[in-house]
Amino acid sequence: MQVDLGNVLDTASVHGVSRDTLERLDSRVADAHNRIERGREANEHGYEALNLPRRTDPDAIRDAVSRFDDPSAVVTVGIGGSALGAATLTESLESDVDAYYLDNVDPEAVERLLDSLDLASTVVNVVSRSGTTAETLANFLVVREAMADAGVDWADRTFVTTGEEGNLRDLAEKHDLPSLPVPDGVPGRFSVLSTVGLAAAAICGHDIDAILDGAAAQESRLSDSLFDSPAYAYGAVSYALAERGMRQNAMMPYAESLETFSEWFAQLWAESLGKDGLGQTPLRALGATDQHSQLQLYRAGPRDKLVTLVRATDRDDVSIPETDLDGLAYLGGSSLGELLDAEFEATEASLAAAGRPNVRIEIDRVDEYGLGELLYAMEAACVIYGELANVDTFVQPAVEWGKRAARGLLGGGDFEEADAVAEKERLVVE
Repeated sequence: MQVDLGNVLDTASVHGVSRDTLERLDSRVADAHNRIERGREANEHGYEALNLPRRTDPDAIRDAVSRFDDPSAVVTVGIGGSALGAATLTESLESDVDAYYLDNVDPEAVERLLDSLDLASTVVNVVSRSGTTAETLANFLVVREAMADAGVDWADRTFVTTGEEGNLRDLAEKHDLPSLPVPDGVPGRFSVLSTVGLAAAAICGHDIDAILDGAAAQESRLSDSLFDSPAYAYGAVSYALAERGMRQNAMMPYAESLETFSEWFAQLWAESLGKDGLGQTPLRALGATDQHSQLQLYRAGPRDKLVTLVRATDRDDVSIPETDLDGLAYLGGSSLGELLDAEFEATEASLAAAGRPNVRIEIDRVDEYGLGELLYAMEAACVIYGELANVDTFVQPAVEWGKRAARGLLGGGDFEEADAVAEKERLVVE
């Protein structure tokens, strides 16, 4: 994996970052790296996530899911970090096992999915550290009833990924369900390289050892200089650009298989860094599709965006047939991959020509190893950004406020946050 910062270097504009600025920033990166390393060595909350490549036991994951023979599908019931990491892996890689995610409580969507599945050959993975997440538990109760209605013993098709105690842990013990532990000290949005993210990938037959190997390769690149670490280079430059007004970050992979990666990145970046009036708003885009829908804004709109372009340098390809149609003959003899690369480089050059900072991130392939590299690097980039911005990367007080409000509205306790809902001012136009 490599990160190219060439298109953020700009000595003539307040919107770029000069080489001198990077050199000055590098001393702060060294201090931040030392703080991160102390946190990792002490297994501090959050920093422990960067230890996962060598702490996660792939054999334990495979053992937990081994009782499920030849499933046609796996449904992960979770929300946010309990689903997005796993979804990124399974939706980026091909498998004979279909992977689905109940990560919302839209009743029509839940009903459509359950109606479409052969529940007798479906594995259900319920993921919640606390075992009390309202959306997750509600969806699981609906899934369990659907299985019972279909004559399926839900206990034979279910396993849980949860903490040491709570409702799900009690359920697993009562019904002798296979279970995996959620690692201590790892926030959900940083959990993709743990049991939380890897169980669904294991059921789908993916090489979870290679995922962890790719992550370990980027772990080994963490150092006291941004010039030696792709992850730190990206995080530090993103921070520096945000300080110069680039308060939005458009994540734009040029591979449809990485579309869910953009969703995962959006949670990681927003929930970790959006505090104290600071942060960088993540935007989701897909190349080349969004060259025709969003690029106009990125190139000619407000100067408040960093565009991050991601691609794999090696992939399968499809030839474009020869044609005698006027104006299209130039396409014949080339390939879709060559066209996609041309679109990538044209977008990159277009932004640079307009003085809009952009970063190129490249992995070799969208495979297990490449995904492990990419996911770990973005986590480490987020952590170094948080250190430089002096925000607590690993808490999410705004999210917890909303959880308490929703629980109070449903009668799950007396929470003052729920009272704020009743106080909402209304101005209805019909």
